[in-house]
Amino acid sequence: MKHRTLGDGFEVSAIGLGCMGMSEFYGDSNDEESVATIHHALDTGVTFLDTADLYGSGHNERLVGRAVAGRRDEIQLATKFGYRRDGDKRLVDNSPEWIRTACDASLERLGIEQIDLYYMHRRDPDVPVEESVSAMAELVKEGKVRHLGLSEVSAATLRAAHAVHPITALQSEWSLFTRELEREIVPTARELGVGIVPYSPLGRGELTGALEITADDDFRRSAPRFQRENREHNLRLVRGLTEIANQLECTPAQLALAWLLQQGDDVVPIPGTRRIKYLDENAAAADIELSHEHLHRVDELFPPGAAAGDRYVPAGMKTVER
Repeated sequence: MKHRTLGDGFEVSAIGLGCMGMSEFYGDSNDEESVATIHHALDTGVTFLDTADLYGSGHNERLVGRAVAGRRDEIQLATKFGYRRDGDKRLVDNSPEWIRTACDASLERLGIEQIDLYYMHRRDPDVPVEESVSAMAELVKEGKVRHLGLSEVSAATLRAAHAVHPITALQSEWSLFTRELEREIVPTARELGVGIVPYSPLGRGELTGALEITADDDFRRSAPRFQRENREHNLRLVRGLTEIANQLECTPAQLALAWLLQQGDDVVPIPGTRRIKYLDENAAAADIELSHEHLHRVDELFPPGAAAGDRYVPAGMKTVER
């Protein structure tokens, strides 16, 4: 596996592993299968693991901690704070008090002494970002955190945060289906030297061309992008992607990841999967080099705004800076 450097010298595998789906949002999962997948990831060089205290209300951090026990020196581990659960509600909390509480809880669940990359999962607009980042910077001084990150923030917020303490990575949704951040946010990140970590780089599975939504509690059932008319439109785009992939003798998922990797050496996607088969498929995308012609064909097929339907239901967008 090749490596890339995020921000101020944080070296990671060129493709990471998003662990969210091992605990929540996409239907039932199997802990033993998930642990085996993480072990296989480390064995094959996919060492940049992404989790959050939100996922499974702490279950995902405990799962990842169990899987990496005894292999701490091999991995680059990212987790996030920012959400608190109140029954069925998710509240955004960026207060310094919660940041410290959340960090200590994540360290305990993960079974580690230091988090490699600590993200603010979502921003609470009622708390100045400078105040939150100052509290995060204290965790760096104390040795509990190595690098700081933000998720789903605007260019202005990223700039304000970076003025307080260097931000190593910005994690936001970026894929052929979601390209809005290319206009302003990506240029700002590059101006500041902030690496970019795209989540859902496969459009929550749709860009594989083989997605089947079977579980009743799969959140995609309610997402606007996966409603019938929107999905029919998006799948027509995926069929075009598949035609190009067939010519290159790769899968549409690999083509989508290769396209993203070639947007810059500061881009490290974190496709999520619970299965070794798909982990290997995703990892192989790091070795695919696309010609200018093929990049142009993909760009023509998926211009910004090509996908139909919003990413989240409207209520879910209130805490997302765009």
